[in-house]
Amino acid sequence: MPRRTFKRIMPDPENLRQHKYLKLFGPWMQQANIWHLNRRSASGALALGILVCWIPIPFQMVLAAFSAIVFGVNLPLAVATVWVSNPLTMPVMFYSAYLCGASVLGWERTDFNFELSWHWLAQSIHSVGPPMLFGCALLGAISAIFTYFIINSLWRYGILFNWRKRQRLRADRYS
Repeated sequence: MPRRTFKRIMPDPENLRQHKYLKLFGPWMQQANIWHLNRRSASGALALGILVCWIPIPFQMVLAAFSAIVFGVNLPLAVATVWVSNPLTMPVMFYSAYLCGASVLGWERTDFNFELSWHWLAQSIHSVGPPMLFGCALLGAISAIFTYFIINSLWRYGILFNWRKRQRLRADRYS
């Protein structure tokens, strides 16, 4: 069942409450919902993490933690899911967001050579920025909704599978 797998890899809630950056959330960290691991909290946390990982900002983990507290979903899962966007996947994600945004908005795609400088960023923010941000929002929403329903369905399937397995064992025992 997914619950056992998640519980095995999740950190201890008491250690996270004492973390120096998470202490700033104070009494909100005492909410039981952000530490529970059930179908709603797990699927909501994974969907939230996927949504946040499409936002092109630094410190996505802080935004994921804050959002998990506000929405009452599992905090460790939401923060861990943000690492889907990492230095290896970000270029592919954001370029595909640019292509998606440009095609949906009807903008002509421009060829550009990426440079890691403020000058390049300031010059290209007007041509690349709007379609990329729109594409990030669109792909983030679609992937978050897809993630929520897939995880929710897998969780339900796991419960149903175990329930049927117990029913068969019970029937075999009494027959």
